[in-house]
Amino acid sequence: MTYIDSVQFLYALGNEMKTAKLGLERIRALLEVLGNPQTAHRIVHVAGTNGKGSTCAMIESGLRAAGRRTGLFTSPHLIEPTERIQIDGMPVSQRQFSNAFDVVHQAAARADLDAHPTYFETVTAMAFWLFREMGIEIAVVEVGLGGRLDSTNVVEPELTVITPVDLDHQNFLGDTIELIAAEKAGILKRGVPAVFARQVPRAKAVLEARAAELSLKVSRAEDFTIRDLEVDSRGSRFSGMECPLAGEHQVDNAITAALALDALGVSRAGIAEARWPGRLEHVSPNPDVVLDGAHNPAGARALERYVNRFYGDRKRWMIFGAMGDKAVEEIAAILFPLADELILTAANSSRSMPPEQIAALAGRGRTAPNVVDALHLAAQEASADDVIIATGSLFLVGEARAASYNRKTWPFSGAWS
Repeated sequence: MTYIDSVQFLYALGNEMKTAKLGLERIRALLEVLGNPQTAHRIVHVAGTNGKGSTCAMIESGLRAAGRRTGLFTSPHLIEPTERIQIDGMPVSQRQFSNAFDVVHQAAARADLDAHPTYFETVTAMAFWLFREMGIEIAVVEVGLGGRLDSTNVVEPELTVITPVDLDHQNFLGDTIELIAAEKAGILKRGVPAVFARQVPRAKAVLEARAAELSLKVSRAEDFTIRDLEVDSRGSRFSGMECPLAGEHQVDNAITAALALDALGVSRAGIAEARWPGRLEHVSPNPDVVLDGAHNPAGARALERYVNRFYGDRKRWMIFGAMGDKAVEEIAAILFPLADELILTAANSSRSMPPEQIAALAGRGRTAPNVVDALHLAAQEASADDVIIATGSLFLVGEARAASYNRKTWPFSGAWS
């Protein structure tokens, strides 16, 4: 198939979240037909609620800087599905993606399966196959949903990492921190060392109990001593390290990544070169335009701290859109008080909550039918000293980021950075 054909087939498999199938039987059968490519290289397996992607990006950057040939598997993508599978810090090409799809699709037809693999199962198998074909040495693999029954949990990792655990995807993982932490702890393996990010007490208790049961060696971010902390709007410096990702919460993610690199016997220095788009990403100056996929309450609280610290004295425009299956009311209660001007919109997804519904919930705000129109509405009235924050959904952030590449859709004069 062509790249477009392969992407359309994946989308036709159904909404990635609504059709998620927790369980390992299907992915194991599929990988068996492919010759178990997931065993061909070393693996770092990363679960958690928030900070997974950023932490993965920093671990991969450190490994690559140390001269390792790396693979990186993350989700979701912002603009193109190719972003999910990276080799040496670069997304695979469209041709590589479509070739991998063809191989996995044909393997699915030969395997004894109850149905075609889901979107996420298919792309997971594609990533493992491509990593083997491209001869990588070590892959950093992000869990898609939960951990215990996630498709990625067929791996035999060299190291497991668990980033902060919070409430999200309760309909799949349980409605308490303890239940969700237990699902994340499902990636822990006997004999495989682990790194735990700083956790809330209820999550920590569950993770520590499971680690003790498995007699694991654990490195803990809470034991890391931070010295000489300097945080600005673009990153931070502390304890001889540099984190290039914005936001105080990225300090903890950088510590977690540093402990992972320590466990792998690799220098922490490469963290300074990490990039992770769509998370407190500055894409245009005068006015500042910031994109941030704060799609759950914990992410919203991190954005709130960032805005109050660096934009407390500026007029703040917020472009917001969210998926209807998210905790929109709770996220709105955190974010909307930050906005002097609120524009509500919807990403191009069937899961998007109608902007009129969000406006009714908020009791304020103007609406725009799509992200580009929302950007143009803000650009017409915002001054060069203002800040415009597009947030609430990674789908929305992806569409805003795509618009920034196109002079016809990007209404701001500042250059994309």
